[in-house]
Amino acid sequence: MSNQRILIIDDDDRLAALLAEYLTARGIAVDRRGDGHGGLAALRRGPYDAVVLDVMLPDLDGFEVLRRLRATSDVPVLMLTARGEETDRIVGLELGADDYLPKPFNPRELLARLRAVLRRARPGTEGRPAVLRFGRLEIDRDARVARLDGRPRDLTGHQFDLLLALAESAGRALSRDQLMEKVRGDALAAFDRSIDVHVSRIRAEIEDDPRHPRRILTLRGVGYLFTRDPEGG
Repeated sequence: MSNQRILIIDDDDRLAALLAEYLTARGIAVDRRGDGHGGLAALRRGPYDAVVLDVMLPDLDGFEVLRRLRATSDVPVLMLTARGEETDRIVGLELGADDYLPKPFNPRELLARLRAVLRRARPGTEGRPAVLRFGRLEIDRDARVARLDGRPRDLTGHQFDLLLALAESAGRALSRDQLMEKVRGDALAAFDRSIDVHVSRIRAEIEDDPRHPRRILTLRGVGYLFTRDPEGG
């Protein structure tokens, strides 16, 4: 992660300073902003390789900052919050956050998660086809876009990575644990339901009938299966 630049948007000066010191010591350039408007202004000047964004800010909350950011940028975003409710995590993920870390946290875990989202933003593709095609659906690694009937689908960075992980294992069942490891780079909690949230959003974009999916199947007690030929031709 050397020579990379991170923006921290958090009004907790002490925490932001400690985190900036920790990351800087590991070769990461860090800028800090203490409010949402200041963070968005910094992002417009950019560029940044990733953003660490607190939910609780003195002006705009982190969700609104993320909503405005996602209108123009797919920069990886790791959200921080002191809230423990699952609904807050789901809201952040649905708005386009790439990962979520509740306070208090260990700086080493934050660094590991940053590394994971940065790897996903620049995945290695040596020896693999640039575009995966499954009937009417194509998944373009380099452009990081999925197209159905030639039309780009509206997926967040995290959802694209999840779809790509499923497609790369087409015809093979993957557990939630395996998917978490593939898209985050770390084996995390076995019962993290964010995978289900993302799959639901992906289905809404690529399935003809999301309530009766044919491309991404749920295998009860196992996980998910991406089908090679959902059209049957």
